Amino acid sequence: MLKGKSAVVTGSTSGIGLAIARALAKEGANVMINGFGDKAAIEAERAGIEREFAVKAIYSGADMSKPAEIVDMIKTAERDLGSVDVLVNNAGIQHVAPIEEFPVDKWDTIIAINLAAAFHTIRTAVPGMKARKWGRIINTASAHSLVASPFKAAYVTAKHGLAGLTKTVALELATFGTTANCISPGYVWTPLVEKQIPDTMKARHLTEEQVKRDVLLEAQPTKEFVTVDQVAALAVFLCSDAAAQITGANISIDGGWTAE
Repeated sequence: MLKGKSAVVTGSTSGIGLAIARALAKEGANVMINGFGDKAAIEAERAGIEREFAVKAIYSGADMSKPAEIVDMIKTAERDLGSVDVLVNNAGIQHVAPIEEFPVDKWDTIIAINLAAAFHTIRTAVPGMKARKWGRIINTASAHSLVASPFKAAYVTAKHGLAGLTKTVALELATFGTTANCISPGYVWTPLVEKQIPDTMKARHLTEEQVKRDVLLEAQPTKEFVTVDQVAALAVFLCSDAAAQITGANISIDGGWTAE
């Protein structure tokens, strides 16, 4: 489906981003992965994508809080992969604190990585998409782009902003064969979530199953985690011709969280 096209996926050295990068590669897209982590592990993932899917895969260590590095990343992808046809803004961080105690530096960094970074990738990639009359921009938002939770001021603000940015870009690109959409997951089963469970069990004197059901999944009516592969499958669908008239949408994949 995506043979001959190229994708950049930010925050894709693990979790949701890596699943999306792999799913796009499976459809024939060349990919650039991005993010932090162990260099050997990242290289193993990059090489694995090339070997498994017979596409070109490259890596950028660009810091999503630094606009100059973001611009350079997109231009490098255009040079080394030939184009950026699919852009997935997935990089994100979180910090939890009451508003009056929320560290200013944490606010600035979360807004930079979770919101401003998408502005910088999009503004750099759009000229090429316009010229080719084809593009897919997918922003990983969150259930928190639609509803709020206490103590997450910066994250909720950034994700609401990302939904607004997506709508604006969708309108601007509507006649250029290019769509822009949000995917808004609820709680997704990732290594990051899994690592939180033992500490929560200890702190709350709960079993693993109780932590999953009564703490992590309290907001999700299905009481089941979203999987990274489910999110990736939705991203692939949004890249298809069948989704050509889906633009400016914010698609929930949250086990019913935002239906309540």
